Amino acid sequence: MDNTDKLIELFKEFPGIGPRQAKRFVYFLLNRNPSYANNLAKLVTEVRATVHSCDTCFRFFPNGNSSTCTICSDENRDKTSLMLVSHDVDFENIERTKFYNGYYFIIGGSIPILEKDPEKRIRQKELLNTIEKRIGEGLSEIIIALNYNPEGENTLSYLKEILTRLNLVSKVKISTLGRGLSTGTELEYSDSDTIKNA
Repeated sequence: MDNTDKLIELFKEFPGIGPRQAKRFVYFLLNRNPSYANNLAKLVTEVRATVHSCDTCFRFFPNGNSSTCTICSDENRDKTSLMLVSHDVDFENIERTKFYNGYYFIIGGSIPILEKDPEKRIRQKELLNTIEKRIGEGLSEIIIALNYNPEGENTLSYLKEILTRLNLVSKVKISTLGRGLSTGTELEYSDSDTIKNA
């Protein structure tokens, strides 16, 4: 396998990228002037060095000198609500609507329907620790905002099951997004008005 094939294989690991698109990326880079590829490599390295995961909600942010993002360290946000989303792009889309003023937790993915070890697909331990901590700070509602597709629905069922099993449903209200989202919808591609009405 030569370097071109290795790069194609790396691009195929990107979400939603198949073999044809991966090849297009490689040939696009080969057709650009060498400084473009150098700049891309430099930026990837810099992003990896300067963007970190928040210790509290696990979203990526340019950390500066803090281990906690600006959302989690904002004392003016609504302490009574915690919204669970799969990925950073979902967080960004919801935050952009400016309709929600509580805190977030990025669960880190979704659970495929036939998954044998669902707890390995999401940040289950960290989530439960966060919920317990937030309950002590006044948390009264958890909003589960996941993609409205089979994996999202399976993840929703799993989360409700573990929250019930640990008796957390007696301490907090569990809500989900509903109205305005059609089956198969991914939050990443939903517009602000649709999310506001969900």
